Amino acid sequence: MDALDRLAEPGLDLLTRVDALLAAGAPEGHRLWPLLRRMQVLPGAAVREFLDLHPAPLTGAGHAVRRLVRGYDDTCAALADPVAWSGPAAAAYDEARAALLRHLDEGPESLVGRLESTAGYADALADWVEGSRVALARALAEVLRSAEAVTVHAATRPGAESGRSGSIAAAEIAIRVLGVLGVAYDGAETLLRQWAPSLAETTWRDRVTSAPRYGGTTRIGH
Repeated sequence: MDALDRLAEPGLDLLTRVDALLAAGAPEGHRLWPLLRRMQVLPGAAVREFLDLHPAPLTGAGHAVRRLVRGYDDTCAALADPVAWSGPAAAAYDEARAALLRHLDEGPESLVGRLESTAGYADALADWVEGSRVALARALAEVLRSAEAVTVHAATRPGAESGRSGSIAAAEIAIRVLGVLGVAYDGAETLLRQWAPSLAETTWRDRVTSAPRYGGTTRIGH
């Protein structure tokens, strides 16, 4: 359990009240409006969804993908064993073996290269989730002890009139929370753009331009 988990219950209680006030209408011309149009969600609903994101499953996924590389290593080692025969068939086999080794484990576009990139992407996402949860927890801690929180609680008591002060207080809290989430979502989009080329589907490459890592000696040219 991290700081965000510990603040979830009081934070969601406050943000549920904020959502109720904003559902009746945010103050006209308030600087919250551009953020609401961009995010398309109220702060309570946004935080409720974000609470389900944890870094541990992503870290575990990265470890699981890296374990798959061992199987490719074993296969490549078997393919790299020299053959005890010669002639046209042996030469053809050696060419096919070199091409397969290159496809399996030579460079970032090989199958192993893509696995390593996938694991790296999972690690980067785990770091993003962890950092975003810390930032969101900090924002929740600030709004929970703010004067605006007191106003929101007063405005949402049974029988209370929300009034303009309650609406403004809710908008100020919403800005702080949605602002942090907006930065987090921007970070996720940046990660995807950065990693997308390394995560693209790999294709069979039938032209060997350098010797495979596992000891093949044949170069194929056309």
